Parts: sequence; structure tokens; C-alpha cells
Amino acid sequence: MLILRPSTDGDLPAITAIYAHHVSHGTGTFETVSPSEADMAARRADVLAKDLPYLVADLDGRVLGFAYCQWFKPRPAYRYSAEDSIYLDPDAAGQRIGNKLLSELVRHAHAAGVRKLIAVIGDSGNVRSIGVHRAVGFRHVGTIEACGWKFGRWLDIVLMEKSIGEGSRTPPEAA
Repeated sequence: MLILRPSTDGDLPAITAIYAHHVSHGTGTFETVSPSEADMAARRADVLAKDLPYLVADLDGRVLGFAYCQWFKPRPAYRYSAEDSIYLDPDAAGQRIGNKLLSELVRHAHAAGVRKLIAVIGDSGNVRSIGVHRAVGFRHVGTIEACGWKFGRWLDIVLMEKSIGEGSRTPPEAA
């Protein structure tokens, strides 16, 4: 049974392996050297220290994906906007796990006070990530062409956004 849950320290080996696969074989991330498990632990700790969600998709004890959000920019005016990240084990492709995991991330981000989620998707040819985001209600807001170089070619980034909760209809409570 698929369980979407907050990540734990015990999930870090699987999270690190999933991300390493995408660094080495994919264009969804523009990193070119896979971070160590200690690096991934520090990144996860940073997200959690900001009271933001870091989730995993667990199928019968096996982590098949992870998703988190991080503040979009460090300046205070951005404090209601976060960038999402989602990565799946290659074995999880085509099972709609990404849609479920991203939907759960949206729910948790809303609970954390996020009003706008922003996807910065590596490679305009990354149809799976674009499709998952579209299926969860993100809309395309732009493409920055040829801004990354990986695997011997120029890559675009696709920008998508999703307003959550009250979005921009009301001022934030702590404004």
C-alpha cells in the first residue's frame, strides 16, 4: 500500500539514491555531481528547520519518491512563496505516484502558510514533470531558454505556479 508521509532520517539512503539517479541520468536537476548522503541530510534538515514539508512516497517499506518545498528566495517579501521539488525512483514512473506525492506536498505547504508554489523544472523536454505539475493544477508562466548546460547541450527551465489556500486574494495574517 502506498503511504505518503513525512520523511525520516532512515529514508535518507533511498532519497540520496533517487536523487543521484536524476543527477547522473536526468535533466530535471542541473546539478552535475551527486550530493552525498550527509549533504542530502543537511539539505533536508534546512527544509525542516524552516517548518516546511519534506515528504516521501513509501510503498510497502520502499521509498519510491520524495518531495519538499523550500522558500523561493531568502528576502522577507517572498515569505509566502516556495519552490517545490519532486523526484521519483525510475521504477515508480507511470504509476501516478508523482501526482499523489505532489498533491500531498501542496496540502502540507498550505498548512505551513505557503500561498504560492513555484516549479522551476529543468529541461523543457521534461514532459513527465511538466505533466505532473499540470495535473495538480500548476500553470505554465514562462520558459527561460538555454540557461543550463548539462550532458553536452543547452537546457531550458520551465516555470510553473500554483496559488494555494487564499493565494493572493487576501493579505497574509501576519502581514
